[in-house]
Amino acid sequence: MTHTVEPALDDDHVGGGDGGTGRDGDADAPFAGPDALWVRLGAVERRVREAVAVRRDADPDPDDPYRGQYLTPEAVARILDEPGGLDMPAREPWQPPDRSVLGTLARRFGLSPLDLDLLLVALAPDLDARFERLYGYLNDDLTRRRPTVGLALELCGLGGASPARFRLAPGAPLIEGGLVEVTEPERPPLSRALVVPDRVTGHLLGDTRPDARLTGVLDEVREDPTAETAEVHRAAAAAGTGVGLVHLRSRGGDAEGLATAALRLAGLRPLVLDTAALARRPADVPALARVIALEARLTGAGVVLGPLAALPGEPAERARTLSALCAGLRGIPLFTHGTTGWDPVWAADTPVVLTVPAPSPERQAARWRHALTRAAGAAGDLGGASADAVPVGDVEELAQAVAAHRLDAGQLRRAADAAVRTAALDGRPVGPDDLRVAVRAQNGAGLDRLARRLEPGVGWDDLVLPPTTHRRLRELALRARHREQVLGQWGMRPGGGRGRGVIALFAGESGTGKTMSAEVVAADLGMDLYVVDLSTVVDKYIGETEKNLERIFTEASAVNAVLLFDEADAIFGKRSEVKDAHDRHANIESAYLLQRMESFDGIAVLTTNLRANLDEAFTRRLDVVADFPMPDTGQRLALWERCLGDRLPRADDLDLAFCADRFELAGGSIRACAVTAAYLAAESGEPLTMRQTVTAIAQEYRKLGRLVLESEFGPYLAEATGA
Repeated sequence: MTHTVEPALDDDHVGGGDGGTGRDGDADAPFAGPDALWVRLGAVERRVREAVAVRRDADPDPDDPYRGQYLTPEAVARILDEPGGLDMPAREPWQPPDRSVLGTLARRFGLSPLDLDLLLVALAPDLDARFERLYGYLNDDLTRRRPTVGLALELCGLGGASPARFRLAPGAPLIEGGLVEVTEPERPPLSRALVVPDRVTGHLLGDTRPDARLTGVLDEVREDPTAETAEVHRAAAAAGTGVGLVHLRSRGGDAEGLATAALRLAGLRPLVLDTAALARRPADVPALARVIALEARLTGAGVVLGPLAALPGEPAERARTLSALCAGLRGIPLFTHGTTGWDPVWAADTPVVLTVPAPSPERQAARWRHALTRAAGAAGDLGGASADAVPVGDVEELAQAVAAHRLDAGQLRRAADAAVRTAALDGRPVGPDDLRVAVRAQNGAGLDRLARRLEPGVGWDDLVLPPTTHRRLRELALRARHREQVLGQWGMRPGGGRGRGVIALFAGESGTGKTMSAEVVAADLGMDLYVVDLSTVVDKYIGETEKNLERIFTEASAVNAVLLFDEADAIFGKRSEVKDAHDRHANIESAYLLQRMESFDGIAVLTTNLRANLDEAFTRRLDVVADFPMPDTGQRLALWERCLGDRLPRADDLDLAFCADRFELAGGSIRACAVTAAYLAAESGEPLTMRQTVTAIAQEYRKLGRLVLESEFGPYLAEATGA
């Protein structure tokens, strides 16, 4: 056999990997020096040739066609006469070039020159099929075409009794790092075969694709180009301390984007894990952690894991998952992120905890500008046009339209994509309404199971309210829109575990416009309105009502929506003197609500017909209180006009001024009268008459339990009484 192993790849492809990417090298620098992998593999071939020659010289019948399939008595005697491995000559010391693929591998995994030689001996059959037959011959078993532990030590000039055999034992760098696997555990240690995983072989040959076992586990890398430089430097420094575990607690900021930027700054590639995918495969997490660790070390990467809320919700299961991941990734920079703090039971190590604040209005506008510009460019590319073909309009105006929303990097990017594609269908710039609809679409369905969702269909012009009430509603929208700046950046609600929520009370009689006003505020903020159904909340069993409310508050904090508690005095009532167990339980429920409202991060509206029934402690925690009085004559006239609209034909005798002056009805009742009168007009096939309107009002009076009096109905009493 005269053929020798030569470098099989040209200078643009040799070595593979990422060229020393990581803290120990420049990510874009080429390999320095000769191709150490192929040069050293040639040395492995020379050792194999020597071993084959020695074996043939000692073999009385080297041309036996059944070699390796049986053992003759002469072969047994020869084996017994063979010397041990202690007197075998040691090979020359060898060190790969510092920035070659093998040099980089040695630094990342802590490998010695002997480890590299053992790795190359195990790797040889994957690079050159001739080694399979040669190893079969040297193993004296043609079916065993991988090197054994004993053969690998022999080819490195060492015997089986040498302490070097422990370089292939559990816990050694090659084995612990996953570069080499020792198979066939049922065999004696020296007879066990060595296998190099395909991903390691691919990396050494230049394949940058992640391990196939991570398919569906790795998520898209999302960077935040607007991240503050000081925050990025602090996070990068934290990752360089201890075991490299950092937990980012998000207070409305882009924690994932910050983690990615910090890893880039540290010279590491971000490896982002899909927490939802891990949650679906809890039994596979320990094995996946080893694969992730191998991928991270091979490519010089750090790991980003979050949001942690997507992991299994059951505390014990979540702890097992995180514990397995942190143990498997120990020593690798690992960023976890979520909206909650770090629980010590999640890992043996304690992370550095950093808070990620909500972005300033200027930074949020910059994030929208980047996302919209990128989405517009992608839409232009797909349509065969330039990015100018999909203009995005005034970015500051667009950002202001959704300023009250809390969005992570993924939600913001998806909303920008949806808004751009919607506008592109009509061939117009992206407008505020496009962005509001796209942002609302990012809400999950968790709250839909606990409350009734209303998509707002009314605006400020649809309200007929006193100026004072109108100002209170505008104040509520203002607080919701600027809460991150005032409560977060300026710290105007410090201490006490207080959240950054906005809570309002709408008090007034039934039908005065409380629910409709909440819908208008939600529409102004570009949010959905979720109406809490008290029948799904109140439970006769002790403690269950609090659990139901906790689920609602938790889900509401995670979505961009306005939460409406209609008839709130049913659950936010006054605490009373404790006379029995029922009173004690009711007071405990009220105390829980008081505490939970303090930490609420969302936007909530409470409505009540009986403001005096609310506990004073609740009132103190309210940000806005709006009173909804019964409408006066002018407001009732405006309501009649608004409810009847301009599409319903009207007869000449219709006197809405008389209706507004004589009948003291709330807005809800006026709407009900208008609808009933419209049905009567539709049945007659004629324009709406005064008689039909008065008949509808009389029906509403009877429904409300009010008397039909001549002092109110005057000349229309006969129509009202049906006489």
